[in-house]
Amino acid sequence: MAYFRNICLVEAPQTIITPFPRFITDCIGVCYLAAAVEHDVETLVMPDNFYNEGIFESMRTLLKNKPVDLVAISSMTGAFNQAERLARIAKEFGAFVVMGGFHPTALPDEVLKLSCVDVVVIGEGEESFRELVLNGPSRQVRGIAYREGGGIVHTEPRPVIANIDSIRFPLRSLRPDRYGEKGNAYSIDTIYTSRGCPWSCSFCANDQMHKGWRGRSAENVVEEIALLHDPKNKKLLKIWDANFLTNIGRAEKICDMLIERGLTNFRIMTETRAKDLVRAERILGKLHQIGLSKVGLGIESPNEATLALMNKKNSLDDVSRAISLCQKHHIGAEGYFIIGHYTENVQDTLAYPEFAKSLGLRHALFMVMTPYPGTGIFREYKAEGKIRSFDWDLYNNYCPVIETRSMDNDILIAMLAYCNVAFNGYRSVMKRNSPKAVLLSFILDLFQLSLLLRVNKNISDAQICDLLFNALLLFLEQKQGEVEQPAATSCTVLRQPIHIRIRHSSAKSIDFTLSERNGNRVLAMAARQEATPFTGPEIRIDQLVACSCSISMDKLMSALYRNEWMRNNPGRITGQLLSLLTDREILRFIAKFASLFFGSFRSNIHGKH
Repeated sequence: MAYFRNICLVEAPQTIITPFPRFITDCIGVCYLAAAVEHDVETLVMPDNFYNEGIFESMRTLLKNKPVDLVAISSMTGAFNQAERLARIAKEFGAFVVMGGFHPTALPDEVLKLSCVDVVVIGEGEESFRELVLNGPSRQVRGIAYREGGGIVHTEPRPVIANIDSIRFPLRSLRPDRYGEKGNAYSIDTIYTSRGCPWSCSFCANDQMHKGWRGRSAENVVEEIALLHDPKNKKLLKIWDANFLTNIGRAEKICDMLIERGLTNFRIMTETRAKDLVRAERILGKLHQIGLSKVGLGIESPNEATLALMNKKNSLDDVSRAISLCQKHHIGAEGYFIIGHYTENVQDTLAYPEFAKSLGLRHALFMVMTPYPGTGIFREYKAEGKIRSFDWDLYNNYCPVIETRSMDNDILIAMLAYCNVAFNGYRSVMKRNSPKAVLLSFILDLFQLSLLLRVNKNISDAQICDLLFNALLLFLEQKQGEVEQPAATSCTVLRQPIHIRIRHSSAKSIDFTLSERNGNRVLAMAARQEATPFTGPEIRIDQLVACSCSISMDKLMSALYRNEWMRNNPGRITGQLLSLLTDREILRFIAKFASLFFGSFRSNIHGKH
């Protein structure tokens, strides 16, 4: 009989939600733990609303109504403050509290300073957690730390699981409903076909948790994918390995088996190294056939010296080749870049978006160097005295918590905004053919960046306005007031120029004029430092930011999640769409957005300024 019989498992949600539906948690980590002890305990439970603020009330309700003697909490660094809050709730109800995951693995002694945490599981948790559940805490359970006699006991380290085919599939059925979908039938879900990584980039925490790369057999992977496949409901499947294409032969066998069994009704995303994608050239057609639609490439920096300091063994030639191969095989490539290495300055950073565009990327994510505990970068920045905040809420890749040798926190935030504006480069704006279409494109581009800046809780709405406007100004200066690109095939001949003004205040604005020149589209930009007459549509940045901040991030994620389903299953009217059209907060937000758009366009008709 198990020492602990009634188990509650919970993955602490990130304190700050980033507005990308693919990053919503699928709780796979704690579902692996659930599977490990499923047949050893009497009950397994998980609180509702595990992806938003509602989790805390759900946790209290669950602990009031269900017998629970052990609460296991998994936590990333950006979720640790939430994890502590959950642990304190568990203690209110007398539960034994175990923490694991990346953050407790990196800082077990610090976590055990909290009176609400009894044991920390270090590293991969399935075997250590099961032994703990069966036998209780003791020195015989490898891979844990706990308090004893006024000190902290670290038991013998547990080696990683060599044969990961032996790990039971995650118990997805335990997951509560999410946006109306059953726990074993989410339309966005995650699978890990391997653990660990053959590389040791200094900014990555994977090495301390999973060590070297270990791949599951193709047969084992396909067996799990078969459980997720639904021929009537195309899902977004995240193959969230550190590096899916480490073993090309294994990846090809997975493809062959999925194709043979007709398990291809997925839109698949994964991440890999550029060099490995180049090595996989011969199987890219098969990967596309099974549903691979986007590959995330960790490019990180255009600077060879910076890459070497990060121990990032990337060849920029491989990067270019990988992106070209993706385009050839109709697979989207998304580049990941990290600004803020302590050796770099503003001029170095200004080159990032131009480099990303030169590679032919259509999508790029710019992040700020984040020194996660346990990583080489954490040690380096700490030694340099460049870590400026240990508020774990901010550790989400988009909120600067560091300085470089020449850029402080404010400059890094400004550079993050600039990189996004400069990479976008108004490419979508320049494909539009009417004033309304141009206006809408401007609003959507600025809106997306405003939402991204919202993830930094230390930035006010007024500061977001400044960051947006100053990023536009800096781009204007870098481009010397003009951007030109070949007219897209969707473009018609503009009979007259289209004018748009973006206004920060009565004395600060930027005027944009879209016109044609020798078959090219040209966007001219002029900064205004005084109130001048203007006859085109006008976007007020303060109104745009107020609109973007009027919807909670949870409701926004709800809308983005359902939009993802509709994107993958076009033309189908189901509860996903109806739930959006009946949500009052979303309807209010849609009304505000419409008011922003039509109010901006009416300024053209009435000549307001």
